[in-house]
Amino acid sequence: MKKILIITLAFFFILPVAKAEDSLNLTSESAILMDAESGKILYEKNIDEQLPMASMTKIMSMLLIMESIEDGSLNYSDKVLISENASGMGGSQVFLQAGEEYTVDSLLKCIAVSSANDAVVAMAEKISGSVDAFVKLMNERASKLGLKNTHFTNPHGLDNEDHYSTAYDMAIIAKELLKHEDILKYTSIYEDYLTKPDGSQIWLVNTNRLVRFYDGVDGLKTGYTTASGYCLTATAKKNDLRLISVVMKSPSAEDRSSDTSSLLSYGFNSFKNNIIYKKDQSLGKIPVEKGKIKEVDVYLKEDATQILSVTEKPDEYSFNIKIDKIQAPVKSGTVVGTTEIIDSNGNIIDEVEIIVKENIEKAGFFDYLKQSFKFITSGLS
Repeated sequence: MKKILIITLAFFFILPVAKAEDSLNLTSESAILMDAESGKILYEKNIDEQLPMASMTKIMSMLLIMESIEDGSLNYSDKVLISENASGMGGSQVFLQAGEEYTVDSLLKCIAVSSANDAVVAMAEKISGSVDAFVKLMNERASKLGLKNTHFTNPHGLDNEDHYSTAYDMAIIAKELLKHEDILKYTSIYEDYLTKPDGSQIWLVNTNRLVRFYDGVDGLKTGYTTASGYCLTATAKKNDLRLISVVMKSPSAEDRSSDTSSLLSYGFNSFKNNIIYKKDQSLGKIPVEKGKIKEVDVYLKEDATQILSVTEKPDEYSFNIKIDKIQAPVKSGTVVGTTEIIDSNGNIIDEVEIIVKENIEKAGFFDYLKQSFKFITSGLS
């Protein structure tokens, strides 16, 4: 039988906000505004309509790149050899030549800033060995995210009738990508240069003009083909609130920027983010079985937050923390339980994982001897 530890903590918080009505008069065929922390939808318009997403496809490609870097199978400094296939890609490109070598860092910058098809194909081949294998990985990752209206046929977004997504699905992929904060170092660049092996330079200018012209925007990715129209998945942060917006099939580049600005301004003017409990705050000490230490502090894996209307006042909330027994050895970052956030009516509004932040080694013979000695001497004192 698992031992379940239930701890109730009282906090003051607000009831969930209502979804916004479609009152912004957007020109885009489909649009969404989402709180990046909780995933709460703040505005929606045809969010499940399957549409071509053009180069917004590269959000998934960048997610796989960042996950490869995080798991150690790829490094920013790794060299990537450009193939004939990569150098021959059409559409937006930075004119990579077959036989040239670039670092992962340089190619990631080309993808994030200039939406370079040749760079993303080179990275797909580096990670998976072939584009087809990488595309399979893209679809598998979409499935793991629970996305039912997305299908990839390539890593770049050039038109294909079986290549499609939705505003909602793109927002979810963006939310997952933003867990890798380093990506913002690339997507927030407005202009830079790629230095080629012969010493010449290619000027890179961000296809997302809002990075320069809208305060707080630091990503993510534009898209355009004849079939998709003008698309943009954007993210911006002000104070403690980070938003994700997606617009699809806008009539023009100006319209996609205008619609995105309208969505973000609506979000920042209407909502605020209240942090219930920070991930760097200990929830308390929990006993450890068979460990060199007898108890360990536990923490939330992510901040516990709730999106609020700017005019609403907090209501009372509580945490039910449920932790299975912790048995050594345990690695730092291991999930050991969850906590349910409960509103004043007893409804579960969110659930956050709980982790340990230190390595716990299994106790050996001398550790048990030492613990026994301490127990005996403490009883004598």
